[in-house]
Amino acid sequence: MLSRRLLRIKAVKALYSHFKSESDSLIVSEKNLMLSIDKTYELYLQMLWLVVEVANYAENRIELGRRKHLPTPEELNPNTKFVDNRVVAALRESDALTDYLQRKKLGWVQAPELVKKLYHAMVESDYYRKYMDAPARSFKEDVRLVESFYTRTVGESEALEEALEEQSILWADDADFAVIMVLRTLDDMRASQTDVPLLPQYKSEDDAVFVKELFRKTLVGYGEYIGYIDKYTSNWDVERIAFMDNLIMAAATAELLSFPSIPIKVTLDEYIEIAKYYSTPGSSVFINGVLDKIVEELTAEGRIRKSGRGLLEQ
Repeated sequence: MLSRRLLRIKAVKALYSHFKSESDSLIVSEKNLMLSIDKTYELYLQMLWLVVEVANYAENRIELGRRKHLPTPEELNPNTKFVDNRVVAALRESDALTDYLQRKKLGWVQAPELVKKLYHAMVESDYYRKYMDAPARSFKEDVRLVESFYTRTVGESEALEEALEEQSILWADDADFAVIMVLRTLDDMRASQTDVPLLPQYKSEDDAVFVKELFRKTLVGYGEYIGYIDKYTSNWDVERIAFMDNLIMAAATAELLSFPSIPIKVTLDEYIEIAKYYSTPGSSVFINGVLDKIVEELTAEGRIRKSGRGLLEQ
């Protein structure tokens, strides 16, 4: 499922797009946010199918070798360990996965060169050679091979990045998140299962409500939150404060005020981590200091009210 951190990132990016486009429609911007989240989930399932396409390519190569006029002994008796991989077979035979891909018209038919490049990169890798040369066959080894394909071959592929940008502009930054979800799915797979345990889009409906509310609350209360931020950045050169810094701090402030069940420490830690990847160098330290002061003031005003799980680590 999509993590709360990814949902926070999506909300912040949607806020950035809303302000930069000078949109005056909360509804349109919210629809774009939810579309972006849907597309990330689609990418997860698209990526999960990628190893199947590579295995199909490998199988076609084996068949072409066998059909040669004068095939070599190796072509007549190929090592089929990869094409017979039970994880790949389970993905290929998964009704839930194939139905979803067909319904959304997803797949890699339009990217044969990418599949070819990934196949050759995998075949040349040490992890693949070790797997193919090992005499034993086990479901655990099959899983490990597919995990290595995603972490090493897919994770290092520039061609994949280009292919994703061509298929959807909304996929450009989400490949790493999709691979993490793929790895979680592989970790959940068991030889005894009758179908692949696909992750749901959300852990619960609460997550869908959370990301919508976070976006709305930040947008509606943005002016007020910037007032708090300005109070504690008055000694800074305004031009040196990145716009993304303000968005991150505003979203954090909205979350502090609007979600009683989320502990203060969780909120602060999450947005400080987001700043490390989506703002300027040093922003995380700056944001940490400002948010600490905002928390002190809002607590003194009695505006931060936590309950249930939100009282943890207070």
